[in-house]
Amino acid sequence: MIRVLIVDDSPIARSVLTRMVNSSPDMEVVGSAVDGEEALAVIPRLQPQVILTDLHMPKRDGLSLTREVMVRHPLPILVVSVSVHQESNDQNIFELLEAGAIDVFPKPRGGLESAGEQLTQELATKIRILSGVVPIRRHRATTGWASGRPAAGDRLQGADLPRPVLPRSSLASPALVAVGASTGGPQALLTIFSALPAQFPLPVLCIQHISHGFLDEMVSWLNLHTPLMVRVACSGEKPLPGHIYFPPEDRHLTISDRGSFAMESGSERDAHRPAVDVTFQSVARFYQSSGVGVLLTGMGRDGADGLLAIARAQGVTIAQDEESCVVFGMPKQAIDLGAAGKVLPVNAIAPELCRLAGVGLPTWMKGE
Repeated sequence: MIRVLIVDDSPIARSVLTRMVNSSPDMEVVGSAVDGEEALAVIPRLQPQVILTDLHMPKRDGLSLTREVMVRHPLPILVVSVSVHQESNDQNIFELLEAGAIDVFPKPRGGLESAGEQLTQELATKIRILSGVVPIRRHRATTGWASGRPAAGDRLQGADLPRPVLPRSSLASPALVAVGASTGGPQALLTIFSALPAQFPLPVLCIQHISHGFLDEMVSWLNLHTPLMVRVACSGEKPLPGHIYFPPEDRHLTISDRGSFAMESGSERDAHRPAVDVTFQSVARFYQSSGVGVLLTGMGRDGADGLLAIARAQGVTIAQDEESCVVFGMPKQAIDLGAAGKVLPVNAIAPELCRLAGVGLPTWMKGE
């Protein structure tokens, strides 16, 4: 039985979330708190395995709670918040992920009747995934994902697989980077994108599995941490150097025969929309040996077949290693297929991309 603690100052939200969690036979709500201060007081007694928390609360908000939990007794945290980007907000829910939370989930906004079966099942799935995650204890002053810099002692070397699917052609220079991620992805993207220099010459396409409604807020958050331009792609435009593109919500992102963005609606039955596989396979078709595929942390196998397609086209393929993954699902599937030319810790991926693109590392990465 997965033990869940709910932290929210809204009685309605606590009631709705309690009903949603308790509807699954393999999990139960062991307690609730009205703010972070009360949560910290009850955690030692209740011994939860997963914490669900809102961002805005009195006394101690979700960000402060997350930081303190990661210092005192690290636990997997799911941020449950209204999934609407508001320009007036002085805090971004992705700051909680930067502080150590694992994932985000949209708060039911219309009471009990709004928490339908699909949303309930999605919440249960996220809780099950998080219950298997072992968070890393953090010090009060960290250099981790908040700065994008590797902490002292972090590995920067990767492991070349002995037998990649096909040797990379030496004739083609990289023209585009495609990145795929799921659970734990925003934190990994922050680590990578914040370490890329302003002169990074390649466009980057990024597919991140995330609950509906959080895309704009994630894009805004990432824009604060990288010198590159992060934005949502538009159909018909061509990818530009130094830009990081995400597909619109519920659309697959592909490259047309003319090299411009094309959006596909896909099917309601698609396991993921957008899907990493769809984008990676499109990149393999158009860019062939000049495409670079990077598959990051996440549950399932989306992206594994797409990374294999890029490898077979003699493009560069990179998978995140198990040690630095929140969930070693998607990269493991790609590695098992022989699709990963390199397996790298997350802190080593930006330096590798800089090497491939022929640009220098940021000063702090050179040890200067």
